[in-house]
This record gives sequence, structure tokens and C-alpha cells, in this order.
Amino acid sequence: MLIKVLGSAAGGGFPQWNCNCSNCQGVRNGTMPTSARTQSSIAVSDDGHEWVLCNVSPDICHQIAATPELIKHDVLRGTAIGSIILTDSQIDHCAGLLNLREGCPHQVWCTSEVHDDLTSGFPIFTMLKHWNGGLVHHAIRPNDAFSVAVCSALKFTAIPLLSNAPPYSQYRGRPLPGHNVALFIEDTRSGKRLLYAPGLGEPDATLLEYMYQADCLLIDGTLWHDNELAATGVGSHTGKDMGHLALAEEQGLITLLSTLPAQRKILIHINNTNPILDESSAQRQALTEKGIEVSWDGMRIDL
Repeated sequence: MLIKVLGSAAGGGFPQWNCNCSNCQGVRNGTMPTSARTQSSIAVSDDGHEWVLCNVSPDICHQIAATPELIKHDVLRGTAIGSIILTDSQIDHCAGLLNLREGCPHQVWCTSEVHDDLTSGFPIFTMLKHWNGGLVHHAIRPNDAFSVAVCSALKFTAIPLLSNAPPYSQYRGRPLPGHNVALFIEDTRSGKRLLYAPGLGEPDATLLEYMYQADCLLIDGTLWHDNELAATGVGSHTGKDMGHLALAEEQGLITLLSTLPAQRKILIHINNTNPILDESSAQRQALTEKGIEVSWDGMRIDL
């Protein structure tokens, strides 16, 4: 299994276009050892030729341009993206579908809850019907394994997460099990397994079982502290409000990751305020000492 990290930042990217926090200023003026990042998305493949796109960020056109594997050079118009899977209906994970309208129809796999949000509060499916049939929905049932139109050696399972529905969902504050899922991806030839969870509010027993089985965790690294937005002066929401488990809390993600046997533990969906973006920071050093990696745009993972 091949994994390409197309975007490793949380919503707004890094630097965030309207933010002058110390991190964003540091990357803009080159005074902080780091790299710019686009909004979170990955692509997976079983052969390196056909790919499954997992989430479609608003930065998708730039991400495709920066990823030669996704460009087909032997056709007048086309792409190596054969299927799309959405883990939720958040803007930073699905708004990029609008930028892919010229390539419609696209085969899109998501839960009924995500599909409902994307035909009502944020009706991307409805809007894109006007472009060559738009988006073809394939329903995902949580906890049931499925395969997609390409990459037949890969088996996917959507695992419900304790998180939140987006602000435009009628279920904001009271999400259903299908509003947020992690993807457990198994290569049926090698037996290697990836858990992809860019949003993670609170792990339950079911998710923990899959986390213990994974050879590689590509997992939510949004915030260092739960009150980080308030502490940096850029907002009032906590990580828990937004459906993210912070890294450094007493029962935070670092504590959890330290108990898991995965060969690689990699953070994705990193907010622009998170101090781990500074490669010289004490927080980044603490992660390195625990064997936890921080993803970057263009990162390739071979399983």
C-alpha cells in the first residue's frame, strides 16, 4: 500500500491566510524552521497507478499539481484518481469537490449522514449535478468493510468517531455515528493496515481495537492543548468543542499513542497554532523522543 499526504494542515492551512500568530508569521518570513502546508487530504493506492482520494480539501487543485502520481499524461483529459472517500462533511474535507467539477462524474463513497449534510446544509451533491451528472454516491455503512472501483487489493472499513457534525448540519452538537468516521485500510495482499483519522474527539472501545491492529496510524494532531485557540488569542473554541482530542492533555493523544504497538505513528490535520509545526520547539522534540512523526505535504508512506 502506498500513501501520499496531499495536505497535512487543519482548516485554513499553514500559514492561514488571515492569521498573524507567531507560527504563521514565522513561516511567512522564514524565521521558523518549518514548511507551509495545505489542508488535510491523502491518497492511497495498491499499485501506484490508480489512486483513491480520501477527503478533498479546498486546496485539491494545488495538491494534484504537486503530486505527479495523480496526473495522467497519456490522455487529453483525465486523472489517476479513480474513487473518492469522505470521512465527514466538514468544509476542509469536502469543499474541494467543487474544484473537481470539470472531471465529473466522480465516484464518491460516504455515509448516509455525510451525504445528507452535503445535499442540505452544504449541498455539493445537488450543485454538481449540472456538471456531467456530478457526484455518484456510494453508501458506506459504519463498521462494514467495503471496496471501491479501483485499487481492488485495498479493503476499507469506516469506524464511527466520537466527534461533532459541522456547523451547517442539523445535527451540530448531537452527531449521529456516521457523521465522523476513521478509515481502517487493509492491503489484502500484504496484510498491512493503516488507520486514517484526521478528526478524533474521544476514542471508544471499538476505535481502540482498530488502533491496536494498525501498522501505521495517520491521526489527528490538530492541537497541542485543548485551550490553544484562546491561549494564542485567535479564537474561543476548545479542541473538544470542535471534536479534536488535544495532544498534551493528561489523557490526551500522546498518552494514548504511547500505549499502541503501531510501527509508525504520524500526525496529520495540524492547526496553524500548534507549536509542533516549529521543528526546533520543545514540543516537537517531545514527539520525536516518543517516536511520533509530524506529516508534511508530499510525504510518502510505504506499507
